[in-house]
Amino acid sequence: MSTASLTWARRRASAGRLWRSYRTHRAGLLGLGVLGLIALLALAAPLLVDGDVRSVTRAPGAPLESPSAQFPLGTDQFGRSLLGLLVWGARISLTVGLLAAALSVAIGTLVGIVAGHYGGWFSTVLMRITDWFLVMPALVLAIVLATVMSRSVWTVVLAIGVTSWPTTARLVRAQTIAVESRPYIERAQALGGGHGHVMGRHVMPNVMPLVLAQTTLGISTAILTEATLAFLGLGDPSVVSWGGMLQDAREAGAVSSGHWWYLAPPGLAIALVALAFTLCGRAVERVLNPKLGVR
Repeated sequence: MSTASLTWARRRASAGRLWRSYRTHRAGLLGLGVLGLIALLALAAPLLVDGDVRSVTRAPGAPLESPSAQFPLGTDQFGRSLLGLLVWGARISLTVGLLAAALSVAIGTLVGIVAGHYGGWFSTVLMRITDWFLVMPALVLAIVLATVMSRSVWTVVLAIGVTSWPTTARLVRAQTIAVESRPYIERAQALGGGHGHVMGRHVMPNVMPLVLAQTTLGISTAILTEATLAFLGLGDPSVVSWGGMLQDAREAGAVSSGHWWYLAPPGLAIALVALAFTLCGRAVERVLNPKLGVR
């Protein structure tokens, strides 16, 4: 058996052990099932929902209709089906959440590994920058970035990603320092392994479980932040998202007029997805860190 085949066999065996441990967590399985269903609906949205559901000029219903057989969740202020908007908005909300969390974790992982590996004054400078981002309210920074930049989905992703990485950087740095104190790191350096070799071949694989758990937990925060920015009117007005639906409901006076069906669906969808990602993240965290109690 070649080295590559042996490596892939070990990875498959490790993934199998991870899945068997994950299956012992009922809450994690519930969260994974909910996320799978919502992701399937989001991917199938063009097949399930007519693209005209986003049009305000070709709305099929009357404004602010209550739930009925034709419109199970009612209509918005333009007469559009809220059920169709909810399914279509899942695409943007999930996409922004995933991309923003990936960007945040990537920045935090890079800063944490570099700071933990090099140490000295360079690590001190990086950590002081991290501390500055950490003490500043992430939502306020995201609002500032979303305000000064053009209003688009990518602006929201960038605003969330560059303001929510400090926690990951702190955790990864601590894990990097712990990994580099082990004897095999010293042996690798004695055999001629450079900085890139040590960080890429020895440190990165050991911090990836922490990064994976942090990613699953960060996605729920990113989705909530995206909804907040859209609710404040800082999202892309040309796309449909759950936060944008809440913003439209606020502008239509749904709170004061008692049109609960306008507010409840997107609000419950945001809460459900955030809870599902949190359940998955906690389960992954317990699987990867036995000290938290797998069983």
